Amino acid sequence: MIRVLDKLLLFLYSIAIGAVAAVAFSAGVYWFPEAWLSNLVHNLYGGGMRWLQVTVVTAAAVVFLISLRFFYISLRPSNASAPSIDQRTEFGDIRISLDTVENLALKAAARQRGVKDLKARIRIGEAGIEVSLRAIADGESSIPTLTEDIQRAVKSHVEEITGIPVANVSVFVANIIQTANFKSRVE
Repeated sequence: MIRVLDKLLLFLYSIAIGAVAAVAFSAGVYWFPEAWLSNLVHNLYGGGMRWLQVTVVTAAAVVFLISLRFFYISLRPSNASAPSIDQRTEFGDIRISLDTVENLALKAAARQRGVKDLKARIRIGEAGIEVSLRAIADGESSIPTLTEDIQRAVKSHVEEITGIPVANVSVFVANIIQTANFKSRVE
């Protein structure tokens, strides 16, 4: 919710600063008649246009408060870190990044014969880690056997190395390797 509010504030702030910049630019290149600007300033300070005075003061206060909010956000320490799986042991906390788990899954899947060009995505589910793999097969091995071998290898390797249960390993075979056909050239 805070992030959405900050985006909304940034949007409004950008609009307000853009409008002020456009007015300042227009005044700087004399697009507003001098008499009109002089009359506006006189009415603003003279009290002839009380509603304009209240509007300007309110808008300035809002822009100032938004500026303070952005200043605070820019200076506070960031608690955003890489997504990880946290475990507590008797010796302390252990954090394993999802990138680590992804690379372990890719390493285990790449050991299988008949598979090329692997991509992995890791999600954390209720029952444990969910691994989704996308692979290109060589087209010479049985795809059901190949995918079962990949699933078994990834599950055991990730569980053995991380100690975290793997709930699901899904494999999507996107394509097979296209072999280049070279025509014999007869001279």
